[in-house]
Amino acid sequence: MASREQRIYDEAAALWREIFDEPPPPRVGGAAMLEIITRSLGDVSYNRMRSPHLRPSTIVGPHQPTGRRADLH
Repeated sequence: MASREQRIYDEAAALWREIFDEPPPPRVGGAAMLEIITRSLGDVSYNRMRSPHLRPSTIVGPHQPTGRRADLH
C-alpha cells in the first residue's frame, strides 16, 4: 500500500491535470500542489445545497441552526 504522502501526491497531481490541463510541476509535493490549486480558485460564495430528496433539517451549513436546543438545566 502506498504511503499517505504518496496518495495525497497522486490525488493532487490528478486534480492538477484536470484543472490546468498540464502535468504537475516537478519537485512539488502533494500538499504544496493542493495549496496552489486552492489559491488559484478564488473566492466563491456559499450557496446552501437544495434538493427535493433532502429535508432542510438534515442539511446543516455554516451559521445555520440545527433545530435542536441544548438543555443546560
